[in-house]
Amino acid sequence: MYIPEHFQERDLAVLQTLVRAHPLGTWVSEVNGVLEVNHLPFILDDKRGQFGTLVGHVARANGIWKVATSRVESVVVFQGPQKYITPSWYPSKHDHGRVVPTWNYAVVHAHGTPRAVDDREWLLRHVAELTSFHESGRETPWQVSDAPSEYIEGLVRGIVGIEIPIARLVGKWKVSQNRSVPDRMGVAAGLQAAGDTESRQVAQLVQERANKTGDG
Repeated sequence: MYIPEHFQERDLAVLQTLVRAHPLGTWVSEVNGVLEVNHLPFILDDKRGQFGTLVGHVARANGIWKVATSRVESVVVFQGPQKYITPSWYPSKHDHGRVVPTWNYAVVHAHGTPRAVDDREWLLRHVAELTSFHESGRETPWQVSDAPSEYIEGLVRGIVGIEIPIARLVGKWKVSQNRSVPDRMGVAAGLQAAGDTESRQVAQLVQERANKTGDG
Protein backbone atom coordinates (compact mmCIF):
# COMPACT_ATOMS: atom_id res chain seq x y z
CA MET A 1 0.00 0.00 0.00
CA TYR A 2 1.31 3.43 -0.92
CA ILE A 3 1.55 5.56 2.24
CA PRO A 4 3.06 9.06 2.30
CA GLU A 5 4.75 9.65 5.63
CA HIS A 6 2.13 12.13 6.87
CA PHE A 7 -0.66 9.56 6.35
CA GLN A 8 1.06 6.66 8.10
CA GLU A 9 -0.32 5.37 11.42
CA ARG A 10 2.12 3.35 13.55
CA ASP A 11 0.38 3.25 16.94
CA LEU A 12 -0.44 -0.44 17.54
CA ALA A 13 -3.35 0.36 19.87
CA VAL A 14 -4.92 2.63 17.24
CA LEU A 15 -4.53 -0.01 14.53
CA GLN A 16 -6.01 -2.76 16.69
CA THR A 17 -8.90 -0.53 17.72
CA LEU A 18 -9.90 -0.04 14.09
CA VAL A 19 -9.76 -3.80 13.46
CA ARG A 20 -12.09 -4.44 16.39
CA ALA A 21 -14.46 -1.65 15.38
CA HIS A 22 -14.63 -2.87 11.75
CA PRO A 23 -14.15 -6.65 12.05
CA LEU A 24 -15.43 -7.65 8.60
CA GLY A 25 -12.11 -8.17 6.85
CA THR A 26 -11.41 -8.48 3.13
CA TRP A 27 -9.08 -11.48 2.99
CA VAL A 28 -6.90 -11.57 -0.14
CA SER A 29 -4.99 -14.78 -0.88
CA GLU A 30 -3.13 -16.25 -3.83
CA VAL A 31 -4.52 -19.55 -5.09
CA ASN A 32 -2.70 -21.19 -7.99
CA GLY A 33 -1.38 -17.86 -9.21
CA VAL A 34 -4.77 -16.15 -8.99
CA LEU A 35 -5.87 -13.66 -6.32
CA GLU A 36 -8.95 -14.80 -4.43
CA VAL A 37 -10.96 -12.46 -2.20
CA ASN A 38 -13.21 -13.45 0.71
CA HIS A 39 -15.04 -11.34 3.28
CA LEU A 40 -14.95 -12.70 6.84
CA PRO A 41 -15.69 -11.38 10.34
CA PHE A 42 -12.52 -11.79 12.38
CA ILE A 43 -11.78 -11.69 16.08
CA LEU A 44 -8.45 -10.10 16.99
CA ASP A 45 -6.60 -11.98 19.73
CA ASP A 46 -4.05 -9.39 20.88
CA LYS A 47 -2.47 -11.79 23.40
CA ARG A 48 -0.95 -13.97 20.68
CA GLY A 49 1.99 -12.56 18.76
CA GLN A 50 3.61 -9.14 18.53
CA PHE A 51 0.71 -7.69 16.54
CA GLY A 52 -1.99 -10.20 17.47
CA THR A 53 -3.68 -13.10 15.67
CA LEU A 54 -6.80 -12.94 13.52
CA VAL A 55 -9.31 -15.73 14.13
CA GLY A 56 -12.25 -16.58 11.88
CA HIS A 57 -13.88 -19.38 9.91
CA VAL A 58 -15.09 -20.25 6.42
CA ALA A 59 -17.56 -22.73 5.00
CA ARG A 60 -15.96 -26.12 4.42
CA ALA A 61 -17.28 -25.92 0.85
CA ASN A 62 -15.14 -22.79 0.33
CA GLY A 63 -11.82 -24.25 -0.78
CA ILE A 64 -9.95 -21.12 0.31
CA TRP A 65 -9.19 -22.80 3.64
CA LYS A 66 -6.87 -25.18 1.78
CA VAL A 67 -4.55 -22.27 0.99
CA ALA A 68 -3.67 -22.33 4.68
CA THR A 69 -1.60 -25.44 4.03
CA SER A 70 0.50 -23.76 1.33
CA ARG A 71 2.40 -21.39 3.66
CA VAL A 72 1.74 -18.45 1.31
CA GLU A 73 1.33 -15.04 2.96
CA SER A 74 -1.98 -13.27 2.54
CA VAL A 75 -3.42 -9.92 3.62
CA VAL A 76 -6.64 -8.90 5.35
CA VAL A 77 -7.93 -5.37 4.75
CA PHE A 78 -10.02 -3.65 7.44
CA GLN A 79 -11.79 -0.56 6.15
CA GLY A 80 -12.58 2.14 8.69
CA PRO A 81 -14.62 5.34 8.25
CA GLN A 82 -14.43 6.94 4.79
CA LYS A 83 -16.02 9.91 3.04
CA TYR A 84 -15.81 12.02 -0.09
CA ILE A 85 -14.34 15.48 0.57
CA THR A 86 -15.64 18.39 -1.49
CA PRO A 87 -13.26 21.31 -2.17
CA SER A 88 -16.16 23.60 -1.29
CA TRP A 89 -15.26 22.98 2.37
CA TYR A 90 -11.78 24.51 1.95
CA PRO A 91 -11.47 28.23 2.76
CA SER A 92 -8.54 28.22 0.32
CA LYS A 93 -11.05 27.65 -2.50
CA HIS A 94 -12.09 31.29 -2.10
CA ASP A 95 -8.47 32.49 -1.82
CA HIS A 96 -6.95 30.96 -4.94
CA GLY A 97 -9.26 28.21 -6.25
CA ARG A 98 -6.42 25.69 -6.66
CA VAL A 99 -8.29 22.83 -4.94
CA VAL A 100 -9.82 19.55 -6.07
CA PRO A 101 -12.00 16.85 -4.50
CA THR A 102 -10.45 13.97 -2.55
CA TRP A 103 -11.39 11.07 -0.30
CA ASN A 104 -10.63 10.71 3.40
CA TYR A 105 -10.37 7.29 5.01
CA ALA A 106 -8.69 5.09 7.60
CA VAL A 107 -7.62 1.56 6.71
CA VAL A 108 -5.52 -1.25 8.20
CA HIS A 109 -3.75 -4.05 6.32
CA ALA A 110 -2.87 -7.18 8.32
CA HIS A 111 -0.27 -9.40 6.65
CA GLY A 112 0.32 -12.98 7.72
CA THR A 113 0.45 -16.64 6.75
CA PRO A 114 -2.90 -18.37 7.43
CA ARG A 115 -3.43 -21.80 8.90
CA ALA A 116 -6.54 -23.94 8.95
CA VAL A 117 -8.02 -25.38 12.16
CA ASP A 118 -10.26 -28.41 11.74
CA ASP A 119 -11.07 -29.29 15.32
CA ARG A 120 -14.59 -29.59 16.75
CA GLU A 121 -13.84 -28.20 20.23
CA TRP A 122 -11.86 -25.28 18.80
CA LEU A 123 -14.68 -24.45 16.40
CA LEU A 124 -17.33 -24.60 19.14
CA ARG A 125 -15.29 -22.22 21.30
CA HIS A 126 -14.68 -19.91 18.36
CA VAL A 127 -18.34 -19.73 17.34
CA ALA A 128 -19.32 -19.01 20.95
CA GLU A 129 -16.67 -16.29 21.28
CA LEU A 130 -17.60 -14.68 17.96
CA THR A 131 -21.27 -14.66 18.91
CA SER A 132 -20.60 -13.30 22.38
CA PHE A 133 -18.48 -10.46 20.97
CA HIS A 134 -21.17 -9.27 18.56
CA GLU A 135 -24.15 -9.87 20.84
CA SER A 136 -22.62 -8.19 23.91
CA GLY A 137 -24.27 -4.81 23.30
CA ARG A 138 -27.77 -6.19 22.91
CA GLU A 139 -30.37 -6.02 25.68
CA THR A 140 -31.04 -9.76 25.38
CA PRO A 141 -27.93 -11.33 23.82
CA TRP A 142 -28.43 -14.44 21.73
CA GLN A 143 -26.19 -17.36 22.72
CA VAL A 144 -25.11 -20.44 20.82
CA SER A 145 -26.81 -22.53 23.51
CA ASP A 146 -30.16 -20.98 22.51
CA ALA A 147 -30.15 -23.17 19.39
CA PRO A 148 -30.65 -26.98 19.46
CA SER A 149 -27.32 -28.73 20.08
CA GLU A 150 -27.74 -31.08 17.12
CA TYR A 151 -28.33 -28.07 14.86
CA ILE A 152 -25.11 -26.38 16.07
CA GLU A 153 -23.19 -29.64 15.69
CA GLY A 154 -24.30 -29.85 12.08
CA LEU A 155 -23.24 -26.28 11.38
CA VAL A 156 -19.84 -26.80 13.04
CA ARG A 157 -19.20 -29.80 10.81
CA GLY A 158 -19.70 -27.48 7.84
CA ILE A 159 -16.99 -24.93 8.73
CA VAL A 160 -13.20 -24.76 9.05
CA GLY A 161 -11.34 -22.38 11.36
CA ILE A 162 -8.81 -19.85 10.10
CA GLU A 163 -5.99 -18.32 12.14
CA ILE A 164 -3.67 -15.64 10.76
CA PRO A 165 -0.79 -14.66 13.07
CA ILE A 166 -0.11 -11.05 12.06
CA ALA A 167 3.45 -10.60 10.84
CA ARG A 168 2.95 -6.99 9.73
CA LEU A 169 0.25 -4.46 10.56
CA VAL A 170 0.07 -1.34 8.37
CA GLY A 171 -2.22 1.63 8.85
CA LYS A 172 -3.10 4.58 6.62
CA TRP A 173 -5.06 7.52 8.04
CA LYS A 174 -5.70 9.88 5.12
CA VAL A 175 -7.59 12.61 6.93
CA SER A 176 -6.52 15.95 5.43
CA GLN A 177 -3.09 16.13 7.11
CA ASN A 178 -1.69 17.60 3.88
CA ARG A 179 -4.06 20.59 4.02
CA SER A 180 -3.67 23.89 5.86
CA VAL A 181 -5.20 24.29 9.32
CA PRO A 182 -8.16 26.37 8.02
CA ASP A 183 -8.85 23.77 5.32
CA ARG A 184 -8.75 20.96 7.87
CA MET A 185 -11.17 22.77 10.11
CA GLY A 186 -13.40 23.43 7.10
CA VAL A 187 -13.41 19.70 6.30
CA ALA A 188 -14.25 18.77 9.90
CA ALA A 189 -17.08 21.32 10.01
CA GLY A 190 -18.47 20.18 6.66
CA LEU A 191 -18.46 16.54 7.71
CA GLN A 192 -20.11 17.33 11.03
CA ALA A 193 -22.82 19.28 9.23
CA ALA A 194 -23.52 16.31 6.96
CA GLY A 195 -24.98 14.66 10.04
CA ASP A 196 -24.60 10.95 9.23
CA THR A 197 -22.62 8.67 11.53
CA GLU A 198 -19.76 7.94 9.17
CA SER A 199 -19.26 11.62 8.29
CA ARG A 200 -19.04 12.43 12.01
CA GLN A 201 -16.51 9.62 12.49
CA VAL A 202 -14.29 10.98 9.71
CA ALA A 203 -14.65 14.50 11.14
CA GLN A 204 -13.40 13.17 14.47
CA LEU A 205 -10.37 11.61 12.79
CA VAL A 206 -9.57 14.90 11.02
CA GLN A 207 -9.77 16.78 14.32
CA GLU A 208 -7.76 14.16 16.20
CA ARG A 209 -4.91 14.33 13.67
CA ALA A 210 -4.94 18.14 13.83
CA ASN A 211 -4.74 17.99 17.63
CA LYS A 212 -1.97 15.38 17.48
CA THR A 213 0.25 17.69 15.47
CA GLY A 214 -0.67 20.69 17.62
CA ASP A 215 -2.35 22.43 14.74
CA GLY A 216 -5.95 22.26 15.89
